[in-house]
Amino acid sequence: MTLKKIALAVTILSAFGAASAMAQVKVGVVTSATGPTALIGISQRNTVALLPKKIGNLSVEYISLDDGSDPTLSVTDFKKLITDDKVDALIGPSGSPNAMAVIQFAADSGTPMLAPVGSASVVLPMTPEKKWVFKTTQNTSIIADALVDHMVKTGVKTLGFIGLNDAFGEDWLNVMKGLAAKNHIKIVEVERYQRSDNSVTGQSLKLFAAKPDAVLVAGTGGAAVLPEVTLRKQGYKGAIYQTHGAALDAFLKLGGKSVDGTILAASLMLVLPEIPDSNPSKKVAEKYIASYEKIYKQAPTTFGANVYDAGLLLEEAIPKAAAKAKPGTKEFRSALRDALEQTKELVATQGVYNMTPEDHSGFDKRGRELITVKDGHWRLLKQ
Repeated sequence: MTLKKIALAVTILSAFGAASAMAQVKVGVVTSATGPTALIGISQRNTVALLPKKIGNLSVEYISLDDGSDPTLSVTDFKKLITDDKVDALIGPSGSPNAMAVIQFAADSGTPMLAPVGSASVVLPMTPEKKWVFKTTQNTSIIADALVDHMVKTGVKTLGFIGLNDAFGEDWLNVMKGLAAKNHIKIVEVERYQRSDNSVTGQSLKLFAAKPDAVLVAGTGGAAVLPEVTLRKQGYKGAIYQTHGAALDAFLKLGGKSVDGTILAASLMLVLPEIPDSNPSKKVAEKYIASYEKIYKQAPTTFGANVYDAGLLLEEAIPKAAAKAKPGTKEFRSALRDALEQTKELVATQGVYNMTPEDHSGFDKRGRELITVKDGHWRLLKQ
């Protein structure tokens, strides 16, 4: 073999060795791309393709599973990702009940979990188990504050509540009870329903009979539409408020004219053209939307952005953790958790993250906009 060939062989072997030596980070992702929560989970699953494949000098592998909107399967998927795949971090699941069901497993294994769900219960009140969970959506209180402020300004004195009979609905009811009492708003009727229900006629009749000035629907995805449409068909004329769980275009299509006038507080992504260019999140959101549309030929939902933001959080935290330990180890996962908790002024698609040991959501008022539905479109609500 000539010296030239030997040199070439050494170069090839060196390059192969360097690639082999490149440590790999594994991230498990569980979404509800099928089942009752699919309107939320599909764009979350699709967003996995847009997450960073390389962070610093580390390659990142994403292992994506679908739990079918079933909390029991969420547990099975999490156990597999933790035990068999030995992931360094977890993103998901899509639903609040699903997320509540897997917290213990993330904590027991010492694996950071980024939950793209609505309920603040996944991070509050803070416990030793929840210190492993980080939430990539606005906490309930931030959204509820905006809604109650609008109620006060528009003279709402009595309120009806209908919410999902799960962690999401329970969290919203607890928060609203406190805010309503503080602002002298009386909750005159409370009703519950299931995500899979096809009718809420009985519940809405009770709400209608209570004659509240306004009604708050605490639902998510397609399930948020049913109570509002039913109330309107029964002739209810008062204001109807929704949570950020209704923040997707499918809500407009499913609700039609019945949801015109809806008021909610949610991500700036719903009304991006109306957001000033000075808002730092606008460019991040535009980049995400453009990247998603390039692959899927349609716009993502705000719920997909929650998974995209999880990728941004990991992109910021992984190099800091890698400086202290090697991926694939308990020490790396612990260092990653610490790095996530120290996130400061990270601009993402829906706001700016500032994590602390007490706040594992990190959003402030920059993470919400007051929005209404006008002629079948989302519009900024100017007060």
